[in-house]
Amino acid sequence: MSNKRVLKLREAMQNKSVKALFVTSSINRRYLTGFTGSSGYVLITMDAAYLLTDFRYMTQAPQQAQGFTVVEHGQRVTDTIKELLSSSNITELAFEQEDVSFSAYTTFAQQLKPVELLPVAGLVEQLRMFKDEEELKVMQRAADLADETFQHILGFVKKGMTEREVDLEMEFFMRRKGATSSSFDTIVASGERSSMPHGVASERVIQGNELITFDFGALLDGYCSDLTRTIALGQPDPKLKEIYDIVLEAQLHTLEHIKPGMTGREADALARDIITKYGYGEHFGHSTGHGLGMEVHEMPRLSKLSDDVLKPGMVVTVEPGIYLPGLGGVRIEDDIVITDTGIAILTHSSKDFTVLPV
Repeated sequence: MSNKRVLKLREAMQNKSVKALFVTSSINRRYLTGFTGSSGYVLITMDAAYLLTDFRYMTQAPQQAQGFTVVEHGQRVTDTIKELLSSSNITELAFEQEDVSFSAYTTFAQQLKPVELLPVAGLVEQLRMFKDEEELKVMQRAADLADETFQHILGFVKKGMTEREVDLEMEFFMRRKGATSSSFDTIVASGERSSMPHGVASERVIQGNELITFDFGALLDGYCSDLTRTIALGQPDPKLKEIYDIVLEAQLHTLEHIKPGMTGREADALARDIITKYGYGEHFGHSTGHGLGMEVHEMPRLSKLSDDVLKPGMVVTVEPGIYLPGLGGVRIEDDIVITDTGIAILTHSSKDFTVLPV
């Protein structure tokens, strides 16, 4: 049975004059093969596709890795790779330079002699940028679970709880609903800590009359969601309501105007220009968004330095924010799919300024 992802990868390899590719990234391994085990390597040539793993997975791997020849590698995987390359008269092997450490590289280079190692970047990642119909179905389920989790936590969070207690409840809720884990370390940032864009949950006790930012996602069947909402507990400083309205305007404007053919730089400017217009440009220090998929940060980037072109099938986040040190901050984030004509939004939690009673 042929594997469409392998066929596309071979096209990319051919364009780079790569005759054989050694895949060490666990994410790329799962993407190409569907194999969910914890150990294995992929070797792709123009004529063969191998999944190399150890004896623990010799029943599981053939069931999952459609279109692959599953090989139980020796004590040193390099010995098996060397044999396979030799049988095909291949003398050059490309490797994933962004995944292989220098120590691993020197070991591979020594053990694979006389095969020459060639560093390459992004061959599989470029394919992963474009989600097919089945991937989008999984990502919609992951987004739905994030929305459900946010709705649940609105009825749970109370003054006097620690941020970590709230984080733990969110984690348990997502796990009970089928998630493997959270997509990343959940951010629950309350009060002045909400001015920290990556303020992961701490032992801080949530007070009244302050903002709480929740930035989280579900890792479900190999794919991530990423949702941010900022709410009020009681009546916070009016300045915080002001920046909430500005961030919401910037986010909604971006969702309305982002489209295929735009560069990441142009998409970033949709949000950044509005925040700058209100005088808060220096308080928006991160990018407007990023690619999303099997990892929570993928290509493309929506930043003022990005020339990545948005194309149908890409899934990206839109997440402008304003952060005022010592007072608090606001971020609002949704996951979207770039379509032929515009976008489809995956996350649907309310963005109305939510005020919970103290």
